[in-house]
Amino acid sequence: MSSLKDPMDLLLIFLFLLSLAMISKGSDWFIEAAIAISNKSGIPKMLIGATIVSFATTAPEFAVSATAAYIGHTDVTIGNAVGSVICNTGLVLGSIIAVKAIPMKDDTFPIKSGLMLLSGIVLIILSRDGNVNRLDGLILLLVFFAFLFHASKTQRVLFGDNETGRQKLKIKDIRKDIAYFVLGSLSVVIGSRILVDSGIKIAEWMGIPEVIIALTAVAIGTSLPELATAITSLKKGHQDLSIGNILGANTMDIAMILGASSQIRVLPVSEQLAGYDFPFMFLISLALIVFGITGKKLERWEGGVILGAYLVYVAGLFILYG
Repeated sequence: MSSLKDPMDLLLIFLFLLSLAMISKGSDWFIEAAIAISNKSGIPKMLIGATIVSFATTAPEFAVSATAAYIGHTDVTIGNAVGSVICNTGLVLGSIIAVKAIPMKDDTFPIKSGLMLLSGIVLIILSRDGNVNRLDGLILLLVFFAFLFHASKTQRVLFGDNETGRQKLKIKDIRKDIAYFVLGSLSVVIGSRILVDSGIKIAEWMGIPEVIIALTAVAIGTSLPELATAITSLKKGHQDLSIGNILGANTMDIAMILGASSQIRVLPVSEQLAGYDFPFMFLISLALIVFGITGKKLERWEGGVILGAYLVYVAGLFILYG
């Protein structure tokens, strides 16, 4: 193990600790702001989580995948997006459900989760020829727009033009909440990036193999905002925000991120992605949907199953491709 006595080494350790604080405090800010916006507007927390919060938490994945496509590292583009879906569902959501059961109060869960599953199925079908080209990407973007249309339609139902007795919410009424939301999301995104970079350096000093660093730091690192959001939502008793965030983030990871990235460069699909990662992404997403629609809540044992499946997936990566 290398010594960490160099001033630059100490600086990286400081940045690592600072990034943890940024992620923790930032997630507090934008969760509180999202809850406040939900309460003041009447928009369900699951809808807030599936749209506004999801846009904020998928920023790291989008930045990494789009940049990787631009510089020609297309394996990173697809691997990051698909890996984030698996990580979000298996590690993040599985862990949260295993700790505390999540009541299924929102009747739009089947549609939101169905769109998430649809994006995965469309990706699998389109990639059967060995790549995701620009036309394929446009089809994926259509799925993303369908997701946004559903969210906006749900909002119109809640705030229909014919509804009486409800005053239109003014921006000035939630200006402070919006400011905290933006500051919080920026803190989480920037903090997660610093954490990944400094964490990789520290792992290298500790002699951790490069393949382990890639499987943990990159996949889990870009999902840190979702994890931070889920943990904060759990502590504050708003697990439904976590569910909406994961469903929205997963749909965006596949439909929006890969759809947009394929407009930058054609994305080749490796045999590992087609034969191992894609099928697992589909199965773990399907498991979440089945558990969610067959009961009044996602039980702790179901969370344990989803988390266990993620651990099996990672073990399979080591055994088959490590």
